Amino acid sequence: MSSKFTALRLHVESALATRVASPFQYRDRQIVETVPAGIPPVDLLTGGLPRGSLTEIYGPPCSGRTSLLISALASRTAALEVCALVDARDAFDPYSAEAAGVRLKQLLWVRCRNVDQAIRATDLLIQGGGFGLIALDLSDTPPHMVRYVPLQVWFRFRRAVEHTPTVFVVLEQESNAKTCASLVLGLRAQETRWSQTSEALEEILSPHSPGCLLDGWKSHAEIIRSHAKRENPGWIDPDDISMDARCTGADFETQAIRGDSLTLPGKLSLGGGTGQR
Repeated sequence: MSSKFTALRLHVESALATRVASPFQYRDRQIVETVPAGIPPVDLLTGGLPRGSLTEIYGPPCSGRTSLLISALASRTAALEVCALVDARDAFDPYSAEAAGVRLKQLLWVRCRNVDQAIRATDLLIQGGGFGLIALDLSDTPPHMVRYVPLQVWFRFRRAVEHTPTVFVVLEQESNAKTCASLVLGLRAQETRWSQTSEALEEILSPHSPGCLLDGWKSHAEIIRSHAKRENPGWIDPDDISMDARCTGADFETQAIRGDSLTLPGKLSLGGGTGQR
């Protein structure tokens, strides 16, 4: 029996010699460097965003995708890393992002009109290198259009960022990168908070106004797939995180940012929402 097993093993190794080196050698998952996403519950859940890998974040509208993206951009630009955002539908709000802590001087914003432009721009940025984080935002692109992106495109992106210090993040409404992503996070909205408007504001606004403003919402993040081992990050205090985040999911809250985007003469200033998704 032992001799037959040895002969079979040698036969398989010789047959796969040109394609797979040492097919019977155990390979543990690679330990990769990670960086904080800026949201403690998500960081504890995932261990951070992996460098040299493709991270996919998906969820329906108002599930917290943009909040997570802006937090990651704020974290990386605060560390003086140069970041790039490929905006497939020109939906990024730089004013809200700056108010949330993003250093715009450290951010390259590529405004695109369609998926093809966004894919080509992302390819050029990854090949050029030098970025701490590259984000491809397809959140506002209809899901049926993103499905037409060939799987080999995601595979090429994954191979291009391997062995580089770049954090590559893709945001969508549905998961499309599949096994090409080292980390896949699924997001969903749980609870929305509204604040009542004052009587003075209701007098100024149209009678058809709903009479309330968006304060924020709670989102839930869940790991759908994770390929790489992550070292225990020292920048997180586990005592500050709920038990739910230590298991399979993490809850985080988003607060709406209001500025002076609409000024009503002689009365007051009505802040515009961030439009964060």
